[in-house]
Amino acid sequence: MKQCKSISTIIFLVVLLSFMIPSMLVLPISSASTMNKAEKTPQKMEERKQTNVLNEKEAMTVAVYRAQTEAIDNLPLEEYVAGVVASEMPAGFEMEALKAQALAARTYIVKKLMSPSHHDTPKDADVTDTVQHQVYKDSKGLREMWGKAYEVNMKKITEAVKATEGKIMTYNDQPIFAAFFSISNGFTENAGDYWGEDIPYLKAIESPWDKQVSTFLSKKSIPIREFEDKLGVTLDHTSDIGIITARTPGNRVAKVSIKDKEFSGRDIREKLDLRSTDFYWEKSGDHIIITTKGYGHGVGLSQYGANEMAKEGKGYEEIVRHYYRGIEISSSDAYLSKQVARK
Repeated sequence: MKQCKSISTIIFLVVLLSFMIPSMLVLPISSASTMNKAEKTPQKMEERKQTNVLNEKEAMTVAVYRAQTEAIDNLPLEEYVAGVVASEMPAGFEMEALKAQALAARTYIVKKLMSPSHHDTPKDADVTDTVQHQVYKDSKGLREMWGKAYEVNMKKITEAVKATEGKIMTYNDQPIFAAFFSISNGFTENAGDYWGEDIPYLKAIESPWDKQVSTFLSKKSIPIREFEDKLGVTLDHTSDIGIITARTPGNRVAKVSIKDKEFSGRDIREKLDLRSTDFYWEKSGDHIIITTKGYGHGVGLSQYGANEMAKEGKGYEEIVRHYYRGIEISSSDAYLSKQVARK
């Protein structure tokens, strides 16, 4: 009897274990699977975030009004930036200077895209392809400009743009107005002294490198009659053709008096089509000989100054921090996200 009970007990235990063992095996596997899912979820979320940012970058386009054809080209942001760098700065410049130009060009257009309206552009375009905003040429225009050097030059430009991709300059967490020009007179100009609006990061600072540029000085000869017509003045037969009464902190002409009229340096530059507002003149026979220093409005980044800095081993971040005071180099992602959402 006892033996039967023992056999019955053994049979009962065997049956019980046959049910319990599979459950015991399944539980750890199921738990491990759940843990793996939990571990992978943050990674997948991060991957989705990165994908969204990439999609936003790919979705961001710039509507460029082409002045010659009066058409609008919708271009991917980075393609537009490359076209601007290629058009605005000589491809033979140092790589770090080209990177600085790429950063300036991208910052300029991101700020422009964030503007609520584009009242200064035709047909609701974001920008024109002229000096009114930033000069832009497409591959056809660049091939015409560079000829056989197109492939080599474009590869270099693309490398510079790629090295700064996703970066812009900010001040107080906002994209800056990244003004730039060709050659300084040894200083940059206060934004307020040229455009009448003070901007904290666009201040007159030294740029001594520009003086090494071969085209730092330039002369222009204007017939006296043309000089008088364009300025609305009448000169006498003496050598007196006006005096400079004030200069800016950037050592450019602020005010000049000719007979009974007063002009700003910018007035004179624009009316006589001069290279800069740092000038002096003299009468020679029936012509006025005008000597200018530098080339451009003088506000922001000096392109030739940047190139000379690069030759000395300065990196693009050091270059832009010199010309744009107190700025930060930031990711463009947040600003592009806002713009994509707006569109």
